[in-house]
Amino acid sequence: MKTTATRTGDSRVSTRVGKYELGRTLGEGSFAKVKFARNVETGENVAIKILDKEKVLKHKMIAQIKREISTMKLIRHPNVIRMHEVMASKTKIYIVLEFVTGGELFDKIASKGRLKEDEARKYFQQLICAVDYCHSRGVCHRDLKPENLLLDANGMLKVSDFGLSALPQQLREDGLLHTTCGTPNYVAPEVIHNKGYDGTKADLWSCGVILFVLMAGYLPFEDNNLMALYTKIFKAEFKSPPWFSSSAKKLIKRILDPNPATRITFPEVIENEWFKKGYVPPRFEQADVSLDDVNAIFSRSPDSQNLVVEKREEGSTTPAAPMSMNAFELISTSQGLNLSSLFEKQMGLVKRETRFTSKCSADEIISKIEKTAAPLGFDVRKNNCKLKIQGEKSGRKGHLSVSTEIFEVAPSLCMVELRKAGGDTLEFHKFYKNLSTGLQDVVWKAEPIGEETNGNEVDIVEWFCFDF
Repeated sequence: MKTTATRTGDSRVSTRVGKYELGRTLGEGSFAKVKFARNVETGENVAIKILDKEKVLKHKMIAQIKREISTMKLIRHPNVIRMHEVMASKTKIYIVLEFVTGGELFDKIASKGRLKEDEARKYFQQLICAVDYCHSRGVCHRDLKPENLLLDANGMLKVSDFGLSALPQQLREDGLLHTTCGTPNYVAPEVIHNKGYDGTKADLWSCGVILFVLMAGYLPFEDNNLMALYTKIFKAEFKSPPWFSSSAKKLIKRILDPNPATRITFPEVIENEWFKKGYVPPRFEQADVSLDDVNAIFSRSPDSQNLVVEKREEGSTTPAAPMSMNAFELISTSQGLNLSSLFEKQMGLVKRETRFTSKCSADEIISKIEKTAAPLGFDVRKNNCKLKIQGEKSGRKGHLSVSTEIFEVAPSLCMVELRKAGGDTLEFHKFYKNLSTGLQDVVWKAEPIGEETNGNEVDIVEWFCFDF
C-alpha cells in the first residue's frame, strides 16, 4: 500500500527519500516541513522533518539545528521522542523521527479540563523521569510546557521539541547558562534575571508549573502585562486550589521556590512520598552514540556516497484533482486509530491545524474559500488543490499564512485541511472562525441517528519541532 500519493489527472506521483516513502504534510513553518512517511523495508510509520539547507544557512540556524539533532541522538528514553536517523541531500536535511499519534497533553487538558490527581501524577512521573535522564546525558530542555509533551497511542508521555535545548559545551566558565529563552508562563525566575542559571533547576521549575496546570486546569502565574507576570514569577505569587491534596501542595511549593539554591532537586522529587505513589521506573537502553555525522550533513561538499536523493515518478500534466487519501493515510491524520476524532471535535479547540469535510467538488470548495477569504483581507494563491492564504496586514508575529489542501477520502467526499504556516496561533483561530462562518454551505455536517452533531471540525494534532 502506498503512503505517498499526489494525483495529477489520472496519474499519481510517488516520492522516495532513501528507504522512506513520503506522505502528507503534517505541519510546516518558515524553515521546516514535517511529513508523514513509511519505511518501505519495515513498514514502520515515521515523521520526517525536512529542512532547506540554504534557508538554514541564510538565517544562521546551523547551531540550533545541530544542537537539536545532537540532543536527540544522545537520548534514548521511552518518554522522549526518538530520532531514528538523519540524512542529507545536496539541498535538504531529513530528520527521521518517531511518529506519535496521540496528540498533545495540552489537548487533553483543553478538552477535558483539569486531570484527577492520580492521572496528573502518572504524567508527572514520566516527565520527571525523562527530564532527569536528559540531564544525565548533559542536556537541558529549556522549553518544557504541555504543548511540547505529546502522547502516543497508548497514552504514554513523550517529551518533544529540543530546539532550545542546551548541551554542556554551551556552559560558560562559571558553569552556568546565560541565554534567556523559553515560554514566559513556564520560565524560571533566574532565567528572566539573565545573570546565569543552572539549566537543570530551571527545567524543574517548568515541570512544577506543568504539574500545577495538569491538576488545576489553569496557570499558576498569568497576567496580560508581561512585567506584571514576571513580578509574580519572581515572588512566586500563586495559590493552589482547594482540591489539591496537602502533600501535592507542599511538593509544588518546594518546586516553585524562586530561589534556585533552596529549590528541591530532581533526586529529592523522585524520593518524595507523593511522587513515589504507584511509581514504576521505566526500562530503557543506555545510548552509546557518535555525533560524527552531525557536522557532515551541513557540509557544502559532503561525500556524494553519503547523500540521499528524492526520487519522484512524474505523472501527466492534465487538470488536477484532489489527492486520493487511502485508509492508511486517513488513519495517520487521526489521533491513534480512532477515526471519530476527524469529525466529532468542536471548533473551540482549534490551534494550528483543523479540518472539515465537504460533499462539494474541489473546484466549488476552492471558489468558496476565495470568495470568503478576500473580504477578510486575505490573498489566495492556488496550486492545483493546494492553496496558500496570506494575510495582507502584518499581525503580532508577522503576516498570517495558512496552507490549505483538499483530499478525497471517499467518492463525493472531500476533507479540507487548514494549517497555520506562519503568524500568530490566536490570529489563525480568529481567521478560521470567520472563514468557517462563510463556508457553512460547503461544510458537511454528519448527523448520526439519535444524536445531535457538534459539527465536523477536528481538534488539531500539533506535531512537534516544526514551528520555527
